[in-house]
Amino acid sequence: MSFKSIVRELKEMRDGIGSMSRRGNGVGEGRVRLHRGGSQHLCHQQQEQEKHRGRWANLPSELLLDVIQRVEASEVSWPARRHVVACAAVCSSWRNITKEVVKTPEECGRITFPISLKQPGLRGNPIQCFIRRERATSTYCLYLGMSPSVQGENDKLLLAAQKVRRATSTDFVISLASDDFSRASSAYIGKLRSNFLGCKFTIFDSQPPCDAVVTSDNRPRRRIHPKQVTPRVPAGNYNISTISYELNVLRTRGPRKMQCTMHYVPVLAIQDGGTAPTPTGFIHSLDEQFSSLAVAKEKEPVTEFTSMSLTSEPPAHLPTSGEALILKNKAPRWHEQLQCWCLNFRGRVTVASVKNFQLVAAVDPSHQISLEEQEKVILQFGKIGKDIFTMDYRYPLSAFQAFAICLTSFDTKPACE
Repeated sequence: MSFKSIVRELKEMRDGIGSMSRRGNGVGEGRVRLHRGGSQHLCHQQQEQEKHRGRWANLPSELLLDVIQRVEASEVSWPARRHVVACAAVCSSWRNITKEVVKTPEECGRITFPISLKQPGLRGNPIQCFIRRERATSTYCLYLGMSPSVQGENDKLLLAAQKVRRATSTDFVISLASDDFSRASSAYIGKLRSNFLGCKFTIFDSQPPCDAVVTSDNRPRRRIHPKQVTPRVPAGNYNISTISYELNVLRTRGPRKMQCTMHYVPVLAIQDGGTAPTPTGFIHSLDEQFSSLAVAKEKEPVTEFTSMSLTSEPPAHLPTSGEALILKNKAPRWHEQLQCWCLNFRGRVTVASVKNFQLVAAVDPSHQISLEEQEKVILQFGKIGKDIFTMDYRYPLSAFQAFAICLTSFDTKPACE
């Protein structure tokens, strides 16, 4: 069997699993059919599917590794890279080997699985994305690529956010899907919240930061076991970053000044050999969240629980990681001929806008970090057309963190302009 035939059959198997799942999850007519003997037909379909899948699951590990390595090497961009995801959906053995073969964005510069969106990007060349704003629905979609395609069919959606105005703040709910912004959904991965003046923002993650101790507030609480918490409770909110814009009280003309504090990213991560938190999977239930924070010595861990305990405060210090990374916007220079403030976006930004910015590390001299590392642009964001913006990020930021920081530019800032 040729390599192309293998890929084609894997795709057909994936489509077959999806169609069977849709039939099994139907309501109304589907449920009536099960009560009238349709369950036997469904069991027969499942048996046929398991038989078809078992032929692939029993492949020798050496051959299986070679097949997945070939798929990984040949499908380097979307939409063709969906075949790599299809390999992970065959069975557990295929999934385990695919996870071993597929590297993190830091190592290969490719975004494959949803968890890649919370893993840091490349250290060298930035990962290039663009954001499309939909004014009618107040949604913002992040796509992978240098710019939108002509027809838009091949644009790979990474993340989506919806702007929700409240009485004293504004929320940007961030999701893996552009049509599902419910916090109870498995697509929800975090949110961005602003204060009343729009000059301070907080990024909340839906799961605890990797290898970090999450602090809680001093509100009244009751003690419960993790098993008493239903997995369907909405995901938690963990404060991972704070973005502040400098107030412009005198209303002077000029670019915005911002500062980002990455609470769980150490400042030494920008050096060669430095490391930033790299999660390996999503936490899908509160049981898993509590177990990750429980004391290992206790056989039946008891967790301090309150309605507000899922919204954690930023840590006073990073556990065993040193000082937190602080990013600041790179100061632009005044162009006499153009009579405007300018930054070198290397052709990635073509329209002047107050929203455009570049972020670099704000490093204390005591850390002895080279000037080259300090001047390296970690995140840049700028306008290229009506409601189209580019976003380029690199290590130690993830796509989720970079997207949330860029969303702060879309909120109204009456006290900063």
